[in-house]
Amino acid sequence: MGEFLTLKKSNCKNCYKCIRNCPVKSIRFSGNQAYIVGNECILCGQCFVVCPQNAKQIASEVEKVKVLLQGTEPVIVSLAPSFIANYHDVGIEGMREGLKKLGFEDVEETAIGATIVKNEYTRMLKEGNRDILISSCCHSINLLIQKHFPSSLQYLADTVSPMQAHCMDIKKRYPNAKTVFIGPCVAKKDEADYYGDIVDAVLTFEELTNWLKEENIELKKGIDDTNKSKTRLFPTSGGVIATFKERVPGYSYIAIDGVEKCMEALKDIEEGNLHNCFIEMNACVGGCLGGPVMEKYHHSPVRDFIAVSEYAGKEDFEVGMLPTDKMKKHIEPIGRKLRTPDETEIRNILTQMGKKKPEDELNCGSCGYNTCREKAIAIIQGKADVSMCLPYLKDRAESFSDQVVNMTANGIVVLNEKLEVQQINKAALKLMNIQRAYDVMGEPVIRILDPAIFMKVRDTGRAVYGERVYLAEYGRYVEQTVAYDKDYKIIICNMRDVTEEEAQRGRKEDISKQTVEIADKVVEKQMRIVQEIASLLGETAAETKIALAKLKEAISDE
Repeated sequence: MGEFLTLKKSNCKNCYKCIRNCPVKSIRFSGNQAYIVGNECILCGQCFVVCPQNAKQIASEVEKVKVLLQGTEPVIVSLAPSFIANYHDVGIEGMREGLKKLGFEDVEETAIGATIVKNEYTRMLKEGNRDILISSCCHSINLLIQKHFPSSLQYLADTVSPMQAHCMDIKKRYPNAKTVFIGPCVAKKDEADYYGDIVDAVLTFEELTNWLKEENIELKKGIDDTNKSKTRLFPTSGGVIATFKERVPGYSYIAIDGVEKCMEALKDIEEGNLHNCFIEMNACVGGCLGGPVMEKYHHSPVRDFIAVSEYAGKEDFEVGMLPTDKMKKHIEPIGRKLRTPDETEIRNILTQMGKKKPEDELNCGSCGYNTCREKAIAIIQGKADVSMCLPYLKDRAESFSDQVVNMTANGIVVLNEKLEVQQINKAALKLMNIQRAYDVMGEPVIRILDPAIFMKVRDTGRAVYGERVYLAEYGRYVEQTVAYDKDYKIIICNMRDVTEEEAQRGRKEDISKQTVEIADKVVEKQMRIVQEIASLLGETAAETKIALAKLKEAISDE
């Protein structure tokens, strides 16, 4: 299979949206990039449709067609009947006129080939040797059966598609002509490539539209009317069945669209639950009108259906049948290389994902896989990584953050804007003598702490750092920091227990006070002693003075 869906690596943002929408999970991830698994892909184009970064792109064949136009052989377009929905109010004549300006020899409707194929289906059913007959118009459905339901290949109509039938008819009428199919489907590029020289190139409506813009060609409005165009209904859901002129007795006619529904029907067939029926299968919801190019750019299912149904006639195109051997298409199974692991391997991976018991398997689908087991198998096959599991990452992140919060020696309380407790760690529980966290989780903080500081921080948006407060109810002193996170709308309180520091500070103050008192007493006592000494010294000095005076007088008399 050629690489008709490619990836622009720079745009892939590791969002997993493509794998969530891939019905067969044919995408693997490596280095945060998505890669298409070719031998599993059915080219339904859903990854192209849903990619939010436009990382998936359809390989263009415009240059190939331009080379064909430069040759000497006439190049004739087979135009998918869904064109009337893509180019509103432009009929086949307007399309023919516009495309001839690009250099094409002529433009015909693929619905001509659809008439040939529809007649072949009727012939096969009338033979009466088919229990179940599945339409082979949709190449994505053919690939689905070839790759994922090979046991149902026996029921797939072994006949060419309308695109192939029409291009074969063109080359029958114009032996040297080159053919180009234009439609809303990426899978047709693979079909044309795989089955050789029937279709020389395939363009999407997007490629054609861009080309017309480059050449400044405007398509002429106007709906041409013809009654012989009933198979223009083929691109609608149930459109193949709607074109049958008669239904073969004994058969049920069933139309199924969407890969998921088709897969369920194929499972029923494999289990032997369906018999005697013609099943029209379309990979795209709504038929080709829901093709990837149509859906991505202007999907209007009701309006598109009305456009197609009003453009379709009541009678068939006048066509000649191709030889029966030319109508046959050999459709063989396409083996998938990835093996299915055993139960032990699956359980080991589930354990790595944190799914140690069945109830741990949430099957949430966030990784893109429907079940945890499917995801485990994809990991073993190299298509996925353990880290793609959102609950696993969430649990790891929460476990890590919880461990950090709980290991810190400081008490931490987290509140929402309603001042309700959202988280509380072990240190805070111990600080406030609370036995279990769930006793206060979700409760108003007023149950355990004075809410005033939290209200102030929430209302002002200004944090409080290192404020010392006494929690009288708990007999504790704490140094608290309270901050408000506007982005997450939470209030965080970090409390450091400083009770022992306060006690030591108190003891120091008591010692200092006692020291001062002792010093005062010593000073007072010393002062008394000094005063007493001074008093004694004063009396002695007076007596000495008197004695010396008397001595002086006695000496003077002599």
